Amino acid sequence: MKRIRQGDEVVIITGKDKGRRGNVVRIYDDDRVLVEGINIARKHQKPNPNAGVPGGIIEKEMPLDISNVMIYNPAADKGDRVGIRHLADGRKVRYFKSNNEVLDS
Repeated sequence: MKRIRQGDEVVIITGKDKGRRGNVVRIYDDDRVLVEGINIARKHQKPNPNAGVPGGIIEKEMPLDISNVMIYNPAADKGDRVGIRHLADGRKVRYFKSNNEVLDS
């Protein structure tokens, strides 16, 4: 079970976007995450008339390493570490380490 999933709200803990929050759009196999509106890079793109792609400088979200994000805990109003716990009915759930609040319902 992964500690960070698609759709989680995360806070960036290092880099140029430190302190900003966003939702995880995608998780890659090499432990990188794409966060909505974070880590924007300017990319020079050649036009491709066959695909209908215009040329110019575009802004694109780039993936971050998963170690540079923490799940946002609304109760503590900051990023928090996440653990995995087995419930009595046999389910595995994620919980915040600071206040033991269950993240999954």
